[in-house]
Amino acid sequence: MKIKYKIALSYSISAFVLLNTFAILAYYFSAQSRKAEYLERLEYRARSIANVIIEDDYVKVDLLRKIDKTTFQDLYKETILVYNPSYDLLYSNVKDTAIRTSRHLLDYIKKNGEYSHERDNGELVGVYYTEGNVSVIVLVTSFDKYGFQNLQNLRQILIIEIIVAVILLVVIGYFFAERLVQPIDKLVRQVQTINANNLQGSTVDAKGKDEIAQLGANFNTMLQRLSNAFDLQKSFVSNASHELRTPLASIISQLQVALSKERSKEVYQDILTSVLEDAEHLSDLSNGLLQLAQSGLDEQQFVFTEVRIDELLLDMGNLIKLKHAPPVPGAEPLKAPRVDIRFLKVPEHDTELICEGNESLLKILFLNLLDNALKFSPDNTTFVTIDFSSNSIQVLVKDNGRGIPPEEQVKIFEPFYRGTNSHQVRGHGLGLSICKKIVQLHNGQISVASVEGQGSTFTVILPHRHQ
Repeated sequence: MKIKYKIALSYSISAFVLLNTFAILAYYFSAQSRKAEYLERLEYRARSIANVIIEDDYVKVDLLRKIDKTTFQDLYKETILVYNPSYDLLYSNVKDTAIRTSRHLLDYIKKNGEYSHERDNGELVGVYYTEGNVSVIVLVTSFDKYGFQNLQNLRQILIIEIIVAVILLVVIGYFFAERLVQPIDKLVRQVQTINANNLQGSTVDAKGKDEIAQLGANFNTMLQRLSNAFDLQKSFVSNASHELRTPLASIISQLQVALSKERSKEVYQDILTSVLEDAEHLSDLSNGLLQLAQSGLDEQQFVFTEVRIDELLLDMGNLIKLKHAPPVPGAEPLKAPRVDIRFLKVPEHDTELICEGNESLLKILFLNLLDNALKFSPDNTTFVTIDFSSNSIQVLVKDNGRGIPPEEQVKIFEPFYRGTNSHQVRGHGLGLSICKKIVQLHNGQISVASVEGQGSTFTVILPHRHQ
C-alpha cells in the first residue's frame, strides 16, 4: 500500500473513531438527561397528587376522580395508584385491570420515602407523603413517548452525520495525503532519472525546512559522495592500469630485445638487472594495491591488541635496513638509513605508550612513512618524535627534503597521486593513501605540515583505546 493511501486511511479511521466517540457520548448523556428529567417530573406529579387528595386530615379520593376526568391526566399511558399506610388501594385510574403491586415495593417506599425505577414500558416513581396525621403512598407510572422519540431522532441524525462525515473525511484525507506525499513523489521521479552515467552534478530539489527537504539535502550529499567515489574509482582503475602496464611493457620490451640476437654476458647481466628492477617495482605496486585493499576492509575483520608504539618504531630500523639493502649481491651498498627516535617527555608508565590497534597494519603505516621520509631526505635520515597525552599518542615523522607545495598537500593522500618533487624518486603514489586508511581504521588522524626547502613533517595521532 502506498504511503498516501496509508495516511488517508489512518486519518479517516482516527477521525471516524473520534467522531463516533463523541456521537456515542452525546447520545448517552442525552439519554441520561431525559431519564433524570422525566423521573423528576413523575416525582413532582406524585407529590402534587398526594397534596391534592389530603385535606383536613382526610383523604378525598373523589376529588381526584373528578380532576382525573377533566384535565389532570396529561402524561402518555399514565397510571396512578394511591395506597394508605396499610397498603389498601384507595385510588386507581386503571379500569378493568387487576392491580398487583409488590408488597416489598410498598415496604421500601414507606421506609425510604421515595422510589424510582425505569422499566420496559416506562418509568415508575413512588413517594410516601405525609400531611398532618394522614399519610399516603402514591405510585405514578408513565412512558416518555416524546423523550424517546427525540432520542430516536437524535440517533438518526448522528448516524447520518457520521456517514456524511466519513465520506468527507475520506475525500479530504486523500486530498491532504496527496499534497503531503507530492514532494516525495517528485523526489522519487528525480531519483529514478539518476544513474551511473549522469551521477556527476546530479541533484534533487531540497527546498524548505521540513523533513522531506532534509531528506533531499541528505540525498544530495550522498550523491556527491557517490560521485566522488565513482571518480576516485575511475581514477584508481586508470592509474592502476597505467602503473601496471608500464613495468610490464618495459620487461617485455627488454626481454624481446635480449632474445632478438646473441649478446655478451655483460649485456645480458645489465638486461636482467633492469628487468629485476622493473619486477621489484611491479612487486611493490602489487603489494601496495593489496595493502590499499586490505586497509579498506571493515575494522571488525581485524584483531586489535595492545601495541607499544615506541617498540614498534624501534623495530622499523631493521625493516628499513632490509628494504634499503643492495639490490643484487656484490653491488655497492647504499648509504645506511638513519632513523632518529626521540621522546618529547619521558613516560612514567608503559601504558602511556600503548595503542590498541592491529600490529600488522601499524607496521605498514610507519614503514611507509619512514620509507617516504628517507627517500626524500638527501642525507637518508629521518627524525621521529614521540609524544603522548591521557587520550592519545602522537608520532611526528620529519624529513630533510625539498618540501611539498601548499596546493599539493591536500592531494598527497589520494591513491596514485605523486607530487612535482617526487618524479625523480621511485614510487607509485600508494603509500600515503594506505597510511590514511590505516589511521582512519584506528579512529586516528594524520596530517602534514611542510615548507618548501625545509622538509615535511607528518603527524599521526592514535587513541590509546579503540572505540
